[in-house]
Amino acid sequence: MRSAKDFFKPKAIGAPTPPREIPFRPGRMIHFFDPSNPKMAAKLPDLATKCDVLLGNLEDAVQIDNKIAAREGLVKVGRETDFGDCQLWTRVNSLDSPWILDDLTTLVTEIGDRLDVIMVPKVEGPWDIHYVDQLLAQLEAKAGIKEPLLIHAILETHQGVINVEEICGASPRMQGISFGPADLAASRRMKTTRVGGGHPQYLVRTDPDPAAPDAPRVTAQQDPWHYTLARMVDACTAHGIYPYYGPFGDIKDTIACEDQFRAAFLLGCVGAWSLHPAQIAIAKKVFSPPVDEVLWAKRVISEMGDGSGCVMIDGKMQDDATVKQCHVMVQAAKSLARNDAELRDAYEFDASELG
Repeated sequence: MRSAKDFFKPKAIGAPTPPREIPFRPGRMIHFFDPSNPKMAAKLPDLATKCDVLLGNLEDAVQIDNKIAAREGLVKVGRETDFGDCQLWTRVNSLDSPWILDDLTTLVTEIGDRLDVIMVPKVEGPWDIHYVDQLLAQLEAKAGIKEPLLIHAILETHQGVINVEEICGASPRMQGISFGPADLAASRRMKTTRVGGGHPQYLVRTDPDPAAPDAPRVTAQQDPWHYTLARMVDACTAHGIYPYYGPFGDIKDTIACEDQFRAAFLLGCVGAWSLHPAQIAIAKKVFSPPVDEVLWAKRVISEMGDGSGCVMIDGKMQDDATVKQCHVMVQAAKSLARNDAELRDAYEFDASELG
């Protein structure tokens, strides 16, 4: 058994010290781009001014013949593009693929000082994280990287769901987990071809009216992902890392996309993937706490004083539990407002409040 004292020691001679906590950085949208596509790469400087995270995708959606070109394109992008406050992430190929070793070796040694997070697909258990953790330490030491790269896992297999708590705690590098509904559906043998969202056949129906048994009965579409998403949020929160909703595949259905993102936000997710520029604004809107709720939360905190006892505000009881909820809302708003003047003004923060 490994001693807890060794958990935060570098896993290779000369590697940087692993982080003891993962500070929050805005990640309302993780916007995917194909580094093998020169036209898409040319848009990155503009996208960097609109996005919290830009992710160079090397895995799914990149054709086999383009795998090497995508990797080389990401190196070029990492070297030549000014991302400003926008983070640069990558999704490498899966651990059972023939490309993964070259992905990690090339990216860490060539642009490891420009990357923030490495997203690992189809993580099934802590053993997958242990492998990546050890390899990253060796490569960081070889390349002289000063800050440890972080790991982000995708929850997209039934085995991964079973082991999600262990995955979250497998390494100090763990930054967060994204929910991957399409691969998870296939892994579970679910009978759906949708990428995220609800399903019209996954529903509940009201009981028949005894007085009119043939009358229409009301139905409500349900969310088949609620259990998995909530479990993922709990596991991430328990380990001090961050949960994200993954892709919403129906690009044209912006209303359903916004609904799905908002449900994830309410459950505790801090962001979602955007697969098309149209989804960037949706994610930014949804994963920024609503202005009216932030102002209300600030008022509750102000009137609650030390947070003990109970007060009535506009006919609503507020106590230690509700003030804790308000602190969560306000802290999330502060984290975003520090680098967003528009949100800072909307939330009515002054410089002293933001630190």
